[in-house]
Amino acid sequence: MGLQQATIAVDAMGGDHAPDEIVAGAIRAAAELDVKVLLVGCPEQIRSCVDHHGGLDTSRVEIVPADGVITMEDKATSIRRKPNASINVAMKLVKEQKAQAVVSAGNSGAAMSSALLRLGRLKGIDRPAIGAVFPTIVPGKSVIILDVGANMDSRPKYLEQFAVMGTIYSKYVMGVNEPHVGLLNIGEEPGKGNELAVETHKLLSSNSQIPFKGNAEGRDVLSGDFDVIVCDGFAGNVLLKFAEAVGEVMLNIMKEELPKGLRGKAGTLMLKPNLQRIKKRIDHAEHGGALLFGVSGICVISHGSSQSPSIFNAIRLAKEAVDHQVLERIRSYNEEHMQQAKAIASANS
Repeated sequence: MGLQQATIAVDAMGGDHAPDEIVAGAIRAAAELDVKVLLVGCPEQIRSCVDHHGGLDTSRVEIVPADGVITMEDKATSIRRKPNASINVAMKLVKEQKAQAVVSAGNSGAAMSSALLRLGRLKGIDRPAIGAVFPTIVPGKSVIILDVGANMDSRPKYLEQFAVMGTIYSKYVMGVNEPHVGLLNIGEEPGKGNELAVETHKLLSSNSQIPFKGNAEGRDVLSGDFDVIVCDGFAGNVLLKFAEAVGEVMLNIMKEELPKGLRGKAGTLMLKPNLQRIKKRIDHAEHGGALLFGVSGICVISHGSSQSPSIFNAIRLAKEAVDHQVLERIRSYNEEHMQQAKAIASANS
């Protein structure tokens, strides 16, 4: 039996280039992916953008009115002052099961706060985590890193939960049969690092449900040796921003070093397929965004500067999470884990 068509709510008003680039990416996704898109925001502005990009296929794209937007300058707490803002309305659509996922390139703090307030945390998850997919030096292989910004301070138990969620995503969405999980640290030895790292290492090592392979140093992150890497949100966010900057630097260097003149143009034309593949591997826009794990709904947070290709890929990312039942699998694991814990506690009492 085939998969049911996923419905994705898109915050059309969130982001530096909203609503035009958001609408353009959403329309392309509706045309090329088996999804229905709900464009949430100011109807007049959205319709103007839709007309600019070829009109509306009402069987695949629908406009859902919202009053206001949480800007990049607003505090995350603004979601309470603006209950009908686009990000809140998009989350409500998931809460009411009118959509299976939300995509937003707007204020990331507001998106996370709105998800927690309206969708709530999954049972068995103490803190949500933002998971970002990075390319590695191994062709065709990626690594998911979480947390990259949801929690500046974490406890070992949180990182253990991040490892579980990352393992499920790596296995069922990224197609890794036996994911290798690593803990970001300053050395390979179990006793290395601060108290958080040492205690987390013990937890991960003792959890038979987590395929833990040990500490991952900075040089190991993109080596392809690990499929999942867990860390606190402070270190993860620094890693994320650094990786994005390195990708942009590499693309600029390639452009600068290409030979000039007629011969250069001819050579560039010959190299074009290779350059496009390189760009696809290192450009953060190709990954679309990061998933917010641990809330009761699929939520993809895109970069604030996202343009249409990035929004298209963010919707693809959301669709993959829906199609592979990531949420249901995490719920199932947590329920089984809690039942086992109760059974052990009962046997020891």
